[in-house]
Amino acid sequence: MLNAAPYHSARLRIRVTGVVQGVGFRPFVYRLATTRRLCGWVLNDPDGVLLEVEGAAHVLSDFVAALQSELPPLARITSLQSEAVTPLRDDAESFAIRESKYSGSRLALMPIDSCMCDACLAEMRDPANRRYRYPFINCTNCGPRYSLIDAIPYDRANTTMRDFPMCAACEAEYNDPSNRRFHAQPNACPVCGPQLALHDADGRLAEGDEAMVATLEALGAGLTVAVKSVGGFHLVVDARNRAAVARLRERKRRPSKPFALMVSSVNAVREYASCREDEARWLTSTGRPIVLLRKLDGGDLADNIAPRNPNLGFMLPSAPLHELLLGDPALPVLVMTSGNVSGHPIAYRNEEALARLFEVCDRVLLHNRDISVRIDDSVVRCSSHPDLPEPQISFLRRARGFAPYSIETAQPLAPVLAYGAELKTTVALAGPGRVYVSQHVGDLSNDETLRSHQGIAAHLADLYALAPELAACDLHPSFHSTRLAALAYARCEQVQHHHAHMAACMAENGLAGPAIGVIFDGTGYGPDGTIWGGEFFVGDALEVRRTGHLRPLSLLGGDKAVREPVRTALALALESFDGDVAVLSQVPVLAALEKQARQVYTKMWQNHINVTRATSMGRLFDGVAALTGICTKAEYEAQGPIELEGLLGRDLAMSEPYEYGTDESADVDFELDYRPLVRQIVADVSAGVAPATISRRFHSTLVHAIAALCGRLRDTYSLDTVVLSGGVFVNEFLLVNSLLELRRTGFDVHCHREVPTNDGGIALGQVVVASARCRE
Repeated sequence: MLNAAPYHSARLRIRVTGVVQGVGFRPFVYRLATTRRLCGWVLNDPDGVLLEVEGAAHVLSDFVAALQSELPPLARITSLQSEAVTPLRDDAESFAIRESKYSGSRLALMPIDSCMCDACLAEMRDPANRRYRYPFINCTNCGPRYSLIDAIPYDRANTTMRDFPMCAACEAEYNDPSNRRFHAQPNACPVCGPQLALHDADGRLAEGDEAMVATLEALGAGLTVAVKSVGGFHLVVDARNRAAVARLRERKRRPSKPFALMVSSVNAVREYASCREDEARWLTSTGRPIVLLRKLDGGDLADNIAPRNPNLGFMLPSAPLHELLLGDPALPVLVMTSGNVSGHPIAYRNEEALARLFEVCDRVLLHNRDISVRIDDSVVRCSSHPDLPEPQISFLRRARGFAPYSIETAQPLAPVLAYGAELKTTVALAGPGRVYVSQHVGDLSNDETLRSHQGIAAHLADLYALAPELAACDLHPSFHSTRLAALAYARCEQVQHHHAHMAACMAENGLAGPAIGVIFDGTGYGPDGTIWGGEFFVGDALEVRRTGHLRPLSLLGGDKAVREPVRTALALALESFDGDVAVLSQVPVLAALEKQARQVYTKMWQNHINVTRATSMGRLFDGVAALTGICTKAEYEAQGPIELEGLLGRDLAMSEPYEYGTDESADVDFELDYRPLVRQIVADVSAGVAPATISRRFHSTLVHAIAALCGRLRDTYSLDTVVLSGGVFVNEFLLVNSLLELRRTGFDVHCHREVPTNDGGIALGQVVVASARCRE
């Protein structure tokens, strides 16, 4: 240790908050201080990092500047506060890393899982290095974090690495402040660390590097391998082998939903998809999300990777194991999809994978480092338009590499645990001045996902030492999340679904309100007991007024209409032509229905038997997709809307809109009447107009309607602020053009950038609304 300079003129106490634990921040501070011959100390505590440093004033100034500008790759500072304290003037004092202090609630943000750094990659590729081809190499600048943490403080004993005592060489690195593996909790090597094993249904086939070699042989032979990754298992096949992809689709009962892909580099991505520089930055970011990119024609990818979709979802390796998988030139591009049986969450425990995944794979490549909490891949889209000042970033799913995360709020928060929605759900907890939002949990359709939901909530509360006193949940009485909340807490605030969407968008953008909210999605339970989903609100976190909505449409058979959009198409046609059944023969998909089905659906509509009325914009998209023949039966959620948008090929140019109507209603300022729109679509379909042309006009109509109706609300309520939220705004064309059109007409318009606009953002909104009620 270097001695301090002989004369100290000043001493600072510095508080640093943010992602500053588990990312090499203390050794970074140590190196900055010792190279400048400063004295003092640094430690971790519940709020982040605390340090005192003493030396000449000009050196301290340089030190503080370097503290913010030369951060370790995984560190992120949210605040840095310094104050002058009395110098000790002790020539014998030097700089030390003190023992961590932990008690009470914790403000320090959890370190996220990160891809391998360049230094570790170079070592793994070096035959002379002791970690050559070792799939668990890491350092303080990279590697798994959140997926390994069981408790705080973030010490090895509180992670799943506790079962791997370090060998002498690893321990020497771990204890050396000048080494980049100083206090790297997952530090390991082939001598002392986790190991691979390859299994088939009959037992273990190979171990260590032999398991990796055998895995590559299996993939080359067209087999499906379940691979244990950072937060769970992936199902992996050769993406150029059409038969292998088809077999995976059959096993997962997933006929057409797109598969994600992994390649080794951005250059490799560009062989298959267009990739701008902003998209490349996200691909190469430490979180390694799946990025949706525009598909290129040609290439040797199997044509059943993403049928009827203009996008391909690409990611780069997020773990050393993935680098080894892509090390075979014969396997340059791999399908990497969630390792689960249909309807279940991703598998993340070895025993679970061996018991269940052979239903969908031929081999299982696992290892003996446990995953503490399952965490799926993140999905990001970067939308570009000449009139946007910068690309619009949208998280379609926020999970590995980016979660858990926090949203700071200006308003005080109650001690709330929010249970989220039913689909694409997350959980959220209120802490001091911020809301902690979990990773994507999934759809609460089975007991296993429900247990995962509860486990993630408890894990997050334990990590941040939070003790929620009340729950917040959706208004829908049949949601599993609503029932869980009511069972777990004596006090439970039920928050209307679309109010939560609006509040989440306002909170993310630091808006107190009031504002206009345009909230479009598929299904949300209204306080009147009907299904909402095409809503215009005016209000704030405390309360909103429903000022407008889509004209109710008929869902024939209720939820069956979601799975069979042709039912909604028939109802839209009858509704728009005053019940004239002759219109059904003008639309090919309706004319092609079996006679009995057509008669039954018509009677259901005429007599209002087993019919749900809904103001859902998502269901209007379903109906239009079916009318144009794009999707009459849906395999996965929002398939019709996704494929209808897909016809646009990510070309965001507007076209001439169709006509639409507005009707005044007793309880709202207006209804958006889709009947003129549907009549024109039916005429175009009957005339043989291309579905892509119809789709562009339909999308453009909604953009014009949003701008015009927000203009009416501005005139009535004197509001210039608009927020856009709800799953329908996952639609890139609708989101970007609505932003632009509203800005052109003078609105201050906001959307989501950090929180998913779909139901992944509901939990944040529930916390904010419940807290506003508590303040009242």
